[in-house]
Amino acid sequence: MSESFEPRVFLVGAGPGSPGLLTLRAVELLATADIVLYDQLVPKRLLDFVNPNAETICVRELPGNHPDKYPHIHTLLIENARQGKRVVRLKGGDPLIFGRGGEEAEALRGAGIPYEIVPGVTAAIAAAAYLDRPLTHRNYSSAVALVTGHELPQKPGNKLDWAALARFPGTLAIYMGISRLPLIIDQLIKHGRDPDSPASIVERVSTGEMRSVNATLATLDDARRGEGLESPGLILVGEAIAPRVDRSWFESRPLFGQRVLVTRPRRQSGGMVRRLEELGAVPYVLPAIEIREPGDTASLDRALDDVRAGRWDWIVFSSANGVRGFLDRLAKRGRDARDLGGVRIAAVGPKTADALREYRLNADLVPPEDFSAEGLTGELLEAVRGQRVLLAKGRQGRDVLKGALSKIATVGEAIVYEQVEAVDDASDVIDALRRGEIRFVTLSSPNIARALVGQFDDTIRGRVERGEIEMVAIGPTTAGAIRELSLPVAATARRATGEGLIDALIQRVRDREMVAG
Repeated sequence: MSESFEPRVFLVGAGPGSPGLLTLRAVELLATADIVLYDQLVPKRLLDFVNPNAETICVRELPGNHPDKYPHIHTLLIENARQGKRVVRLKGGDPLIFGRGGEEAEALRGAGIPYEIVPGVTAAIAAAAYLDRPLTHRNYSSAVALVTGHELPQKPGNKLDWAALARFPGTLAIYMGISRLPLIIDQLIKHGRDPDSPASIVERVSTGEMRSVNATLATLDDARRGEGLESPGLILVGEAIAPRVDRSWFESRPLFGQRVLVTRPRRQSGGMVRRLEELGAVPYVLPAIEIREPGDTASLDRALDDVRAGRWDWIVFSSANGVRGFLDRLAKRGRDARDLGGVRIAAVGPKTADALREYRLNADLVPPEDFSAEGLTGELLEAVRGQRVLLAKGRQGRDVLKGALSKIATVGEAIVYEQVEAVDDASDVIDALRRGEIRFVTLSSPNIARALVGQFDDTIRGRVERGEIEMVAIGPTTAGAIRELSLPVAATARRATGEGLIDALIQRVRDREMVAG
């Protein structure tokens, strides 16, 4: 295919909200985009997949009122494509199901711009799955109708035939209809739909913020008002969607609906955020520190030379950051893991050992249970007696290992990274803490705890002291640092790992539910 036929614009379905429901093609295109134009209802979390060098624009930032933004969108797509940029138009759900994708494709065709359309999971399909309510069922429904609840009054084509929809022998999935719900209910019942038909409304489907209400068609609007559900939301009507379980599989997840703050450095937060999403939580991310190469690498370079010369018997890594800092510096100097051929390696825990494996290295020693400096010290005491031990550590690291091992071995240090406080005190997350919208704060090191709490004002501190916000620590050392800051600790992980931290969070939620129940 010649270059002139290669797509320059990609109309991409973002799905209903969960990052796990993005297609592989969507992720691939976001990672290679030059510019991404996204709907205002697309969760910011999905932008984590965007090329970090790409420009991102939310449609709400464009000029004009709601109906007048679309010409600006078309103009942006065309102009950027003509400049040779790779343009991704990220649209909630599926581009061609009430997503104006057809209009944008028409504009691109008219301008002679090659494009590709990437389907996405539409809200009705996701709602059926996440609510455990089939849209079709051999005993109740053999058809589904996707219906807009909000039509353009000047639309030239046929208007909705509510009489036909009332007689439709299957499930109705009505998009964008909350603001007109009384009228929709009236039209369906007026034209013969059973007022006792099972009906539901669901909002923010597939995320931990998902809420739903179940009623009959006749009582649906009252039920919605009672639960405080507002636009946007999806309306479902039909026998197949009648609730048959108390809670869906997703709503039964142990952290469903819990708002949890992750404070790890951004590079390290992704795995924990994904795990929280899988468990039904609503994760927030606010890195409290960032990891940087040390400002002066002279001592590290000397340590690397000494390792190559065989002057050390052991290298001890007390964090994954230490592994990356040490080995990335080795690579920058044009060398590789062969320099470590004569040295043994110790890692503080499984995550640090995993980081070593990323560089095709296996740790010779990992504590079996206590993944802390104290646990590593206990395992090393006999192994390194009388030997030469190099500690690869951060500038702000504790001296537990050095103090204990120096009594039985020759110990040196290499500063392989620095921790820099990175809390944005003007962040939306700080505002969410201030409003009490976040329930749990996870803290994975004393330095992270000190950096974050340093940005707490009296309002946030008061919420923590009253138990409205709960602090969850990765281990006793971090818990001690929180208490030194005069704040309570709600839970402490038994294992000093990310999974241990999540396990402590789950147990805390269960304990609260038992007390409340």
